[in-house]
Amino acid sequence: MQNPSRLLLALLAVVGSSAALAQSSVTLYGRVNTSIEHQKTGDVTVNGMVNNSSRFGFKGVEDLGGGLKAGFQLESGFDSSDGTGSGWTHPTTGMSFARQSEVNLAGNFGMVRLGNFTPESYYATADYVGLHNHDTGTSSDALYYDPVWFGGLSTKNKVGYRTPDMGGLTVDASVNLHEKNPAVGPRKNGYDLAANYNMGALALGAGYSQVGDNNQFALRGFYTVGQFMVGAYYQRNDEDLLGTRNNVRLAGAYTLGASEFHLNVGRANSWSKVNDSAATQYTLAYNYNLSKRTKVYAFYTKVNNNANANYMTGSNGIDFSSVALGVRHNF
Repeated sequence: MQNPSRLLLALLAVVGSSAALAQSSVTLYGRVNTSIEHQKTGDVTVNGMVNNSSRFGFKGVEDLGGGLKAGFQLESGFDSSDGTGSGWTHPTTGMSFARQSEVNLAGNFGMVRLGNFTPESYYATADYVGLHNHDTGTSSDALYYDPVWFGGLSTKNKVGYRTPDMGGLTVDASVNLHEKNPAVGPRKNGYDLAANYNMGALALGAGYSQVGDNNQFALRGFYTVGQFMVGAYYQRNDEDLLGTRNNVRLAGAYTLGASEFHLNVGRANSWSKVNDSAATQYTLAYNYNLSKRTKVYAFYTKVNNNANANYMTGSNGIDFSSVALGVRHNF
């Protein structure tokens, strides 16, 4: 017969470990999104396989008691066509957490975030209406322009705060702490502000970001009625070198069983200091959901650049188009 005290100690150990597991959790998640495309840049055509922002990550939360929770998120990009590592906007030489690396504390007061994460102004506006392929790959929104990215600060060295849900309204604010380097001279911090307000079928958003004298402001609306979804955003940019610019995008979707039909059109006016720099982008897409996590899709996207515009191509006056077939799997 076993010693009763040993049985009691074993039972307490099991109960204690179960409580610890209940108070903390770590989740592995990710997305593999790959397409085969026929691309045309000017008069040059290319057939190839394209990675559409594939990534994997870890996120976790620990219940500290009294309504306080500690959390983290680490996210690494990779090129699904060849397996190499990639960051948010550029390749890296191996696995890194350049897409996201943050630690946070959350409670009734909201959430405080520290680390490396995407500007919430982007999620509140452009990303929200990027339905057909999650604003990734060659059909992503080529016309959205954010100085927090293009001003050299990227997503790094950020301190952020998110309010609690206030009757459907949440607000995010953050600052990019541009760490001073005497070798390159003083550089500016970046600031980002976003708001989201959900009222059932209607969802509204706004975003503002600034680096020095460069800034952008955007407003977004999204409405769902039955099987139809329609959204739009308007963006205003003010840049030192380029001047001012307006950018508008409209997006619509219709669902029929496992099928989704998508159409979106974007138009960026000329920069005030760069004549004939306007551009238009439109995308027609079809998704078929094999399950809640897996879909196959097809799209055609086209970017028409005026003589002094270089969206998607990097070369003035050169247009871009792509016909694609792809598979996306979430895990």
